Amino acid sequence: MTRYEPALDLDSLAAIDMHVHVEVDGHGHASLPSDLAEAASRYFKADGPRPELDAIAGYYRERRMAAVVFTVDAETHLGHPPLDSAEIAAGAAAHADVLIPFGSVDPHRDDAVDRIHRLVEDHGVRGFKLHPTVQGFDPSDERWYPMYAAIQDAGVPALFHTGQTGIGAGLPGGRGLRLALSNPMLLDGVAADFPDLQIIMAHPSVPWQDEALAVATHKHNTWIDLSGWSPRYFPESLVRAANSYLKDRVLFGTDFPLLTPDRWLDDVQQTALRPERLGAILKDNAVRLLGLAT
Repeated sequence: MTRYEPALDLDSLAAIDMHVHVEVDGHGHASLPSDLAEAASRYFKADGPRPELDAIAGYYRERRMAAVVFTVDAETHLGHPPLDSAEIAAGAAAHADVLIPFGSVDPHRDDAVDRIHRLVEDHGVRGFKLHPTVQGFDPSDERWYPMYAAIQDAGVPALFHTGQTGIGAGLPGGRGLRLALSNPMLLDGVAADFPDLQIIMAHPSVPWQDEALAVATHKHNTWIDLSGWSPRYFPESLVRAANSYLKDRVLFGTDFPLLTPDRWLDDVQQTALRPERLGAILKDNAVRLLGLAT
């Protein structure tokens, strides 16, 4: 299997989307059980296709954008086999001009640390995606510290879902998924104990936006991506931070395919985000975080 190495022409790229889900693989296997996928579509009012990796690459290439692509391995908690992060990395290697693969490892797996090492060393993933609510783990629990140490030692970032989620929304009992596990304040201790681990807090962290901003203000190894919500609904405090004191650690992201970059870019024009800040948000901050300029 080919090891991923980036081949991005940074000067030609308009943006780097830090949050793109691969929801189906080349064999037709979906990343989520059907009830959760259908509930998420209702929540986001998005009934469009779920493109596989080649189609994602073509979509972003047409827009002169790069995309960070990943799945979520939550087999223990959901009882559903995940997509293969190694296959995603291999697919990204075939489209290394526009795709950047992150891995995902179920924290409950006995070999989670070994999987992290293999995904980085053998397959070239450039970060890891974690979803505490969907994977069913409290990220502040020191039980997971060996996993964070492995990611820190690899020198790649960890992208954590924060805030509420459309996964399970509207199902009985939310299908047992617990929102509180995605409170960004649970990442404060992780950022304190792993100061060299770059932590991305994904999404406007509704209803805990102030907590996310507090963590990001105090812990400069934390970042915020702006995915999962139309910019029209960004909390005012988040826009103010992106315009000023957090301008170097805010990242463009969409949550594609549930939210498209076209809509994000249209809607951001209706916000108070300053045009002169958008260059850093859309691309420059991600280039620095991911070490793409070296």
